[in-house]
Amino acid sequence: MNMHEPTALILCVLIGTVVSGVGSVWVAWVLVQAVMAKYTQHLLSLAAGALLATAFLHLLPEAFEGSQSPRTLFATLLIGILFFFLLDKAELWHHGHEHHHEHQRHEHSGHEHHGHTHHATPISGGWTVLFGDSLHCFGDGVLVAAAFMANFQVGLVASLAVWTHEVPHHMGDLVVLRSSSSNPGSAVIKLSIAGAVTVLGGVIGLLLLEGHEAELPYLLTLASSSYIYVSLADLIPQLQKRLSAAQTFAQLLWLATGMAMVAVTSQFR
Repeated sequence: MNMHEPTALILCVLIGTVVSGVGSVWVAWVLVQAVMAKYTQHLLSLAAGALLATAFLHLLPEAFEGSQSPRTLFATLLIGILFFFLLDKAELWHHGHEHHHEHQRHEHSGHEHHGHTHHATPISGGWTVLFGDSLHCFGDGVLVAAAFMANFQVGLVASLAVWTHEVPHHMGDLVVLRSSSSNPGSAVIKLSIAGAVTVLGGVIGLLLLEGHEAELPYLLTLASSSYIYVSLADLIPQLQKRLSAAQTFAQLLWLATGMAMVAVTSQFR
């Protein structure tokens, strides 16, 4: 296929970004649906491993391949973690505010369910994951566009590579979103919208790639900060429980599996 024809180039970028960005979300959703009910705790370990590996083995190395100063990128990483901490605080405050009004409504209603059981507080970090995933998907779209601008074969391989490494880390995203929402079924829709940012990245990459490549490492670093924050602040604390030796081993095994999935698929990009 002649990549010098604008129509063919645009069509290839659109197909490549839709399949790799949105298609990977739905494949991840099918896989999570198959095991979510029975292995929720194991999937939290898998999610933590996948998100940490995505940040440290895929996004940050790619960001540091550019000509930007490591000090500047590390400062961006630190600012990003602080930003997502504040975002998390705002989200928790909002949820607490809603809970306070809900509690007042229960008091005024005069119900007699004094012995009701409180459900476990869902983990936060939903919007943090969506923000970080959107940045990551935008970067993927730009990379796919750049690959197709080189030639069709390179673009095809790049699209397949993005799809491959997105599936395991979207599985981690889905676990976080399902656990942080009162409507777990909406997780796949929200993540699909974030995945669709891959298409936006592809289109903007075609239009503005030349001369603006220097901005991409900062986007990748910000995306990394979101995954690191969610893993360390939201997921891993959920796993800090007194467990038997067998349960602890299983927890570590799933954590390592999440890391290995991303580590292996990152080799094909």
